[in-house]
Amino acid sequence: MTYKFYGWEKADCHPINNEYKGIENPRDLYDALSNIWCEYSCGPRLRKDWSKDNKTLGQCSITSFLVQDIFGGKVYGILRPDGSYHCYNAVGNSVFDLTSEQFGDEKLSYENNPEQFREQHFADENKKQRYEYLCSELKKLNR
Repeated sequence: MTYKFYGWEKADCHPINNEYKGIENPRDLYDALSNIWCEYSCGPRLRKDWSKDNKTLGQCSITSFLVQDIFGGKVYGILRPDGSYHCYNAVGNSVFDLTSEQFGDEKLSYENNPEQFREQHFADENKKQRYEYLCSELKKLNR
């Protein structure tokens, strides 16, 4: 199967725990999240533009920290023109971005970006609640 997210071909890392049954690699997680990402889990400033056709819009940081929970590694951020950061993951030699599709044909640079930390991102209570929503819904799928 072919995926559209950045780095999917080499996204071969494995879970560091058994918390989410049925998730064996990032492609499995992408498949599961494709049924969970929604307007509610989208960042508030982007909700008006969210659609099932652009399901990864506004989902980057909460998805990246969930990836980190499951596979380990680090979360990095690409500085965007509005001053925000678009988050993605690096686990071992694998760099991937489950939410890159939201940028269409725009080419993002996945090199030399600053590490991102959940304490900073989850200082925003809304973002923390959206992350907890993804975790909860993913657990329901994999019972």
